[in-house]
Amino acid sequence: MNGPSVPLAALAGFDPAPLFVLSLIPYLAFLWWASRVRAFPRLALRGFQLTLLFVAVTIVAAVVAQLHFGRQLADVDPLHGGAEAFLTLSNALVMLGFAWGRHQQEH
Repeated sequence: MNGPSVPLAALAGFDPAPLFVLSLIPYLAFLWWASRVRAFPRLALRGFQLTLLFVAVTIVAAVVAQLHFGRQLADVDPLHGGAEAFLTLSNALVMLGFAWGRHQQEH
């Protein structure tokens, strides 16, 4: 085994929430940049923006799962599936946006 290792017990009390909030900064910068690039497909941009809605819906669903069911979101299938539907929709818009954007460039 190379390098230092972190015992799993040390990670048990680690709160990843600050890292999540920090990860929004580069994503918002990306959205700002993409919105200003004329060649960036608008539908793909909407898909990337919808990813933020997915994050918000997932957070709300996780809170509901914990408070109402006393479970993690992954253990409450209707809430988990509903939240994941937003990710599926955003991914589809990104894919279609780039596919149609490429098709328009070819013609």
